[in-house]
Amino acid sequence: MASDGTWKVDRNENYEKFKGKKGIVVKRKLPAHDNLKLIITQGNKYTVKESSTFRTIEIIFELGVTFNYSLPDGTEISGKWALEGDKLVGKFKRLDNGNALNTVREIIGGEMVQTYTYESVKAKRIFKKQ
Repeated sequence: MASDGTWKVDRNENYEKFKGKKGIVVKRKLPAHDNLKLIITQGNKYTVKESSTFRTIEIIFELGVTFNYSLPDGTEISGKWALEGDKLVGKFKRLDNGNALNTVREIIGGEMVQTYTYESVKAKRIFKKQ
């Protein structure tokens, strides 16, 4: 997947319903306006620098290797990323309740589309390359 570079969130689809399903009621409107920017570098390991209105962090991971991660809302998850064709597929579980949180990143028409699925609710965040 050719996702190297800097990506800035452009728009969201069904993101508020997705956040509500995860239990983020009070703060769920805020992430839709977080101005999220991702800087992705691929090599032997992936490095993803996330910067938003709420935080700036760096995540380093290897494909197929399980790691723990804290979402911006404080939700702790554990899982791994795998490359499936042209898609980067993340399969994670919440540590507090064991529910699956799956993510797919793919390049469609020059945009990076990140699709989330949690308890049958799907949402998308679409990023434009900077």
